[in-house]
Amino acid sequence: MSKFPSDFVWGVATSSYQIEGAAYEDGKGLSIWDTFCKVPGAIANGDTGDVANDHYRLYKEDVALMKELNAAAYRFSFSWPRLFPDGDSKREHRGFDFYDRLVDELLDKGITPWATLYHWDLPETLSQKGGWTNREIVARFGEFAHAIGEHFGDRIKNYFPINEPWVVSWLGYGIGIHAPGHKNRAEAFAAAHHTVMSHYAAFDALKALGLNVGPVQNQSQFIPDDSSNEYQKNAADILDAVQNRFWMDAYYKGTYPEILHKNFAKELDAVVKPGDLRVVNNDFLGINYYNNGRVGNEDPNSQDLYAKLLGVNADTAARGPLTEMGWQINPEGIANLPLRWHHEYGAKIPAIYITENGCAYDDGPDSSGVINDQRRLDYYRNHLASLGNAITQGAPVKGYFAWSLMDNFEWALGYEKRFGIVYVDFKTQQRIIKNSGKWYSEVAKNNGTNL
Repeated sequence: MSKFPSDFVWGVATSSYQIEGAAYEDGKGLSIWDTFCKVPGAIANGDTGDVANDHYRLYKEDVALMKELNAAAYRFSFSWPRLFPDGDSKREHRGFDFYDRLVDELLDKGITPWATLYHWDLPETLSQKGGWTNREIVARFGEFAHAIGEHFGDRIKNYFPINEPWVVSWLGYGIGIHAPGHKNRAEAFAAAHHTVMSHYAAFDALKALGLNVGPVQNQSQFIPDDSSNEYQKNAADILDAVQNRFWMDAYYKGTYPEILHKNFAKELDAVVKPGDLRVVNNDFLGINYYNNGRVGNEDPNSQDLYAKLLGVNADTAARGPLTEMGWQINPEGIANLPLRWHHEYGAKIPAIYITENGCAYDDGPDSSGVINDQRRLDYYRNHLASLGNAITQGAPVKGYFAWSLMDNFEWALGYEKRFGIVYVDFKTQQRIIKNSGKWYSEVAKNNGTNL
């Protein structure tokens, strides 16, 4: 008997800047990543997303790959500056035309589009006005959401407003390894708060059009080495509050965690105004899961810049086995997080989707052109088996999107890390389905019965 419901959604995921290329074509405006890629030393090997996977031209080939992989759904993101080059109301119709072609091709092949409105490529003109630290972005994002829903709502029914707002705020404005490259704790909290408010604005705009909406969070469990160690427990609680509960509590309780008010009152009081927070009835929750976080003893020499920014000087170094990202492999987390939220919020979360899950390994074609990426295959098998167990325990998980459809531009790491179930030769743009992709296609075809 399958561990997965008969209507379980099997899909793949990508994002606009990571695959589209055509960074300066057909009226597209500059994004913060176009700008950040030009900063010396910001991106490994000086790589850029100027061409990436050339998906802007090769989208039909890529949709054909999705069909071959038996993907029933495709989670992609819109490039805000491709549609509205300056982040204002002036639209670029050639950008809309591209996404019209993509969506129509998906539907023609029987693949359901699931849309992310924002996957980190903010229009540069908005960044110059403060970006996510500027409260005005809430109104701009609400207008953007309305325009998208109005134009595509006849064909796309499911929307995620902001991908991984923790990354947007803390990697972009806190420790500066992502665009726009700022390093300021107060800015990170401001950006985080404005992503919450922007979710509300997008929710209102899209629900008014009769569409389905839910947040998508990158989440981890933060596990103390010693559950009786008070320092470790407090450090884990802070990390959990900043990455997980900040947004979960904001959406489902209309508050921020008390531990954050206790430790970061100055930063929160500077941006949170009465009436900013409220409960919204999201249609689903998207979870991007890759690994858990380890929390060890207090360590004054900790190299974890993010934790140190929060005043947590813990030993957080990952322990093996690790992926090539240096991330721990923790299949249990993909089960425990949906079960946690199901137990905490119950009917407030009617459906959960794993919107990203995957791993980086640099496996290439052998002499016969076969890509035997057994480590990735094992990663998927173990995580999906764990997820199936969560479903049998009552977690309302309704779908799974593998990250990623294909190797792509991996942000500050350029093209060094490969997450795809499809291999890409970035010199020739040749695509080759890896063994993990062939395996996943059978899993999707058989609804998980062959795990």
